[in-house]
Amino acid sequence: MIRFITKRLLYGFLVLFGVIAVIFFLFHVLPGDPARMMLGQRADLASVEAINRDLGLDRPLGIRFMAYVNDLSPLSFFNRKDVASPWFFDREKYRGAITLIPLGTHCLVLKKPYLRQSYQSGRNVSAILSEALLNTMILAIVAMAFAMITGIALGVFCALHRNGVTDRIILAFSVLGMSVPSFFAAIINAWIFGFVLAGFTHLDMVGSLYSIDDFGRGEYLDLKNLILPALTLGIRPLAIVVELTRNSMLEVLSQDYIRTARAKGLKHFQIVWKHALKNALNPVVTAMSGWLASLLAGAVFVEYVFDWKGIGVVIVNALDKYDFPVLMGAVLIISVVLILINILVDIIYGVLDPRVRMQ
Repeated sequence: MIRFITKRLLYGFLVLFGVIAVIFFLFHVLPGDPARMMLGQRADLASVEAINRDLGLDRPLGIRFMAYVNDLSPLSFFNRKDVASPWFFDREKYRGAITLIPLGTHCLVLKKPYLRQSYQSGRNVSAILSEALLNTMILAIVAMAFAMITGIALGVFCALHRNGVTDRIILAFSVLGMSVPSFFAAIINAWIFGFVLAGFTHLDMVGSLYSIDDFGRGEYLDLKNLILPALTLGIRPLAIVVELTRNSMLEVLSQDYIRTARAKGLKHFQIVWKHALKNALNPVVTAMSGWLASLLAGAVFVEYVFDWKGIGVVIVNALDKYDFPVLMGAVLIISVVLILINILVDIIYGVLDPRVRMQ
């Protein structure tokens, strides 16, 4: 088992390194001058060259990539002479670092992964993303819970009323839910429930987890703003859960042990909930295990439409302002979440099924 876990962790590390390489080289071939973004339009040539030299943008691309990996790595090399530079903007990089091995002007340190600083605000990217990631995680978890609970209930109902009118209607809406793009569904839901039917729903077209009180009492938790983005984000996984649950239930209900349970005189409720559903949920859980991380990526358009202050809005704003460190950090965090969830799912499969560990 230890060898299996080690192998999965190694694969995850290699995938993460590949993601880092793709992110770095992709964003470093895009147009944009970080120095002028930081200094503004009135920047003089000497200041621009000084910042480019301090950021390492005057070095070859390969050396810049190694410097980026060095910033991300918990074990990294620190050049003591950098801090003496008046243009050294990355002083936060080594805050709280623990020196392990002194090496003259350099030293090997243990530190937190450093995502660099925003070109626009000068803030640490990690601080910007940590504020937004919590809102996105709350939105994704609520959307997933809605999709799982509602989808399983509807899937079981469809399986028990196979080929009925209600079954066909629910399946038609499931197909529609899988086909409609997230941004289009967000616009339609915001318009219908946040504008046309606002008098009945009392919901707003836009809003985040915290709202500002009109009477000057500061921010307050506004959970009703979570309803529309969570429902919109959960539409696609809901449709998939309905389809998977229905098909899996139909397959389980046709098994011999279900017929045996009926022959023994067990009640219909016991057969469905204690025997059929328990075995039918395996493929559902398998398919939905990776959806939580996927929702983090899919939340970009939904958050932007509803002005939900999450990582999606941060990504869109960074794209608009060519703030590459923020973009790179956001994509990297989403990738890390995807990789970690896939590793966790593989380990759970290995624990439940010894045959998986042989692969």
